[in-house]
Order: sequence, then structure tokens, then C-alpha cells
Amino acid sequence: MIWLAIACALLLEQFRPLPRTNPLYAGYAGFSDAVERNFNGGQYQHGVVAWVIAVATPTAVALIIWGGLYLEHPLLAWLFSVAVLYITMGFRQFSSSFTGLSEALKEEDMDSARKLLSVWTGEPASELNENEISRLAIEQGLIDSYRHVFGPLFWFIVLGPLVGPAGAVAYRAATLLQVKWGERDRRLGEAFGTFAERAADVLDWLPIRATAVTFAVMGDFEDAVYCWRQQADRWASEAYGILLAAGAGAIGVRLGMPLHQEHTVRFRPELGLGEDADPNMLASAVGLVWRTLLFWLAIVLLVSLASHF
Repeated sequence: MIWLAIACALLLEQFRPLPRTNPLYAGYAGFSDAVERNFNGGQYQHGVVAWVIAVATPTAVALIIWGGLYLEHPLLAWLFSVAVLYITMGFRQFSSSFTGLSEALKEEDMDSARKLLSVWTGEPASELNENEISRLAIEQGLIDSYRHVFGPLFWFIVLGPLVGPAGAVAYRAATLLQVKWGERDRRLGEAFGTFAERAADVLDWLPIRATAVTFAVMGDFEDAVYCWRQQADRWASEAYGILLAAGAGAIGVRLGMPLHQEHTVRFRPELGLGEDADPNMLASAVGLVWRTLLFWLAIVLLVSLASHF
């Protein structure tokens, strides 16, 4: 049933993707704002209490609804799981940006490619050349594939038999708070969002490594493992360094490296081995993500079948 719920949620999302700006996410943003207003006294412990409330509330609601529906009929609980997965994942939330940018690069429409990349990443892109755009697109695509697919999917697979979709809800709430509180307060040097940042790192520790291992299995294994071991800790975020180094090694592309932004050069460590990034490499990155997703689905299906014998 877990495998079927995942497959149905992915199919539903392919045909009718949930936009990033939707009432459910907007509602949660309003709820987390209210929690912050009431608990943000600027101290670390205030952030801990606020995080627990902001994550536990939607998680508990999902668990109670799923449990009540399961007692009524397992099929109702399964339908609820599909709906929650549809909301908490979001393959098309990043793949549409990736596809549009890839098409613009292939048509050599650099202005459109720069605008699409800037909207997608939130970073200035007016000075980037084709190689730099391709590098950033692959990096953002690999990170977003983890954020919107493999992260919530992992916790649904692991905790689904016990708590239904509540694990995916908790993960999505934690990642939203990491961006909303953690990244903001890290830039400002404030303590309230520190726990949100650390909690997300804990929740990411296992699934990000599982994703990186699968990248290696689905691509060039030796290069992926080498890049993971030798390059990942150079990246600003070690977790994303693992993901990007393994992904770059798996598809044989060089990521990271300096970028021309805001009339200066932004120096970054090199990740990966092999060829320079170009529009053709974007297709390789998409292929790696799809192979990884299909591999996870195959494993879940095999485990599900084995449990019935």
C-alpha cells in the first residue's frame, strides 16, 4: 500500500502539480508567523519551544486524521496518505523550472535562461555565462530533487507503516522552518532560528546520505564515492556538499567553481569530475534523478511484496 500511495501521488502531481504558492503552504506560513510572534524573545530556548509547536501541531493533526480514518476503513487512510504525499512532495515544483531553463539554453536564449535561473534560485544571474548557468541549474536541480522528493519520501517510507503520512508532514514542516527561521537568523546572527537549522540537519542526515548512495549506484559509482569522500566537506553546507559531490561524480560533470555575480567573482570549491557543465548535462542530471526515484520505488515494491510471503 505504501508503494501504491507513492506511485499515485507522483502520478497525480505529474498531471496536476501543486503550485508553490498554494493555500495550504500559505496557511502554514501564517501559522508559523503567529507562533514566532508569540515565542520569539530572541533566545535559543524560545526557538526550541516555537519549533516543537510549529512542527508537532501539523504532524499531530495528520496522525490523528490518518488514525481515525484507518479505524473507519484502511482505504480511507490510504487515500489520505496519497493526498498528504501530493502536498508534501512536489516533483514538478522544480522540474518545470529545470525544463524551461534547459530549453532556453538549447535555443541560446541567454536572457530568458538568466531570468528563469534568477527566479528559481533567488540569486542574481545577469552576468552568468552558459557554463555558469548550467552549473547552477544542475546544483539547484539536485538539491530541489532532494528537498521536494527524496527527503519527504524517505520519512514516509520509514515511518509510514507506523504513523502513515505524519513523517512526511513533520519533515516538510521542519524544512520550511529551516528556511523561514534558520537561514534568516543565521544571516542576521540571531539565536531564535538556530534550533530550526540544527533540527533540519538531524532530519536530513540519513536521507541525504541514502540519496547520495543511490546517485552513486545509478551513475558512475567510483567517481561518485571519490567525490563524496574528497570534496563534500569543502562545501559551505556539508550535507548538500555530500549530495552535490556524489551527484556530480555520478554524472561526470564539474560543479561548484567561481561564478560572476554582482560585478565580482564569487569563489566556490570544485565538485565532481569530468566534463564542464553545458545544456546537454542538464539532461544527464534529470536522468539521474529519475533513475534514483525509480530505484527507490523498486526497492519499496520488493520489500512490500516480500512482506506478504
